[in-house]
Amino acid sequence: MDDGVWAVRRGTDLRSHAHLLHRTHEAMLTGHTLPAAPRGVVARSWTRMQADGHDPDRASAGDPVGVDDVERRRRASPLHGVLPGLRASLAAVADEAQHIMVVTDADGVVLWRDGCNGVRRRADVLGFTEGATWTETAVGTNAIGTAMVERAAVQLFSAEHYQRSLHSWTCTAAPVHDPRTGALLGIVDISGPAATVHPAAVALVGTAVRLAEADLWRQREAGLEALRVTAAPILRRVGGPAAVVDHDGWVAAVSGAIGTARVAVPVQGERCMVPGIGSCVPEPVPGGWLLRRDEFGAVPTRLRLDLRSRPPHAVVEGSAVWRHPLTPRHAELLALLMRAGPAGMDAFALSSAVFGDDRHAVTVRAEVSRLRRRLGGILLARPYRIAPNIVVQPCDPAAVRALRPPRPSAT
Repeated sequence: MDDGVWAVRRGTDLRSHAHLLHRTHEAMLTGHTLPAAPRGVVARSWTRMQADGHDPDRASAGDPVGVDDVERRRRASPLHGVLPGLRASLAAVADEAQHIMVVTDADGVVLWRDGCNGVRRRADVLGFTEGATWTETAVGTNAIGTAMVERAAVQLFSAEHYQRSLHSWTCTAAPVHDPRTGALLGIVDISGPAATVHPAAVALVGTAVRLAEADLWRQREAGLEALRVTAAPILRRVGGPAAVVDHDGWVAAVSGAIGTARVAVPVQGERCMVPGIGSCVPEPVPGGWLLRRDEFGAVPTRLRLDLRSRPPHAVVEGSAVWRHPLTPRHAELLALLMRAGPAGMDAFALSSAVFGDDRHAVTVRAEVSRLRRRLGGILLARPYRIAPNIVVQPCDPAAVRALRPPRPSAT
């Protein structure tokens, strides 16, 4: 079998192929010789499942999150604004093809389902409902969870799923990324009975995702353009460096130079540090925030790591001191970037430094993206590096290595 996205090709005998996959799946579980090599994407996922001790007979995805949490996630999801387009692209086709369209958030939590009512009822029995977490950890090898790991489109058929309860299903999923940052926003999937599998589903889902990402780009550019109109008269009245940013911290307009296209997401009443401006208290304006230097703004910005506290903290010092709690992994990544200097490090170099090889670049990108959301303009990208106007206090490499969780002992 090849390592392509497609689970089947035109003309594939589905009955014979499903039988072969069942035999391969059972041989993998029992340790016998495989009658056929699984596709690369499937083999990688099965290996992860075995390493995690995943039970192929697990009954369901577990209890879904509550209705209130689903509604909160829907409101917070950037995909809410492109849902009409996704429905127009996929829902009607899914219904006709005896599939359902499913949209998750970046955590793999199912937020929306549309499509064939009969298939939805079958999905309900599996726990494939709004609020269910459909990651590999929760339900084993599946198109949604595996696409999250692979950061690429995935189609699965029958016994390519790790859990036996999913062997009567086929699913095709693709990740949706923020067109400006590359951050994962969620997964779009169509799923249905295994007998309805079709290679064209890959192109269908891929096209819908590309249209959604283009729509996201247009919406956010339109929002920034509208904010620029608001920002112009505001900035003319401000003395000294200032910026107007949207609610996600993206810079719409500046007075002076701040050296970054994005700052940490402003929170009303919480002081923040903006490179090129200094200490700011965010002031709400229509569609975003005004960030301007306060009376203490001339104090230089310094960054250090407090590795003695638990959890470790990034400490930003200016006219005041801010302490940002970090996970050990985030502290290790930040320490490496602080040591790297102006040259910075790319995801592959960070992967090698943290994991001992460069095969975890996708994980590194996701972790640094979360770290940048917390630190904003202090941490820049392409390559990852500390902003040039931040004074960095180096940290002890031995103390950084001590943050790593202990490796399990061999038995």
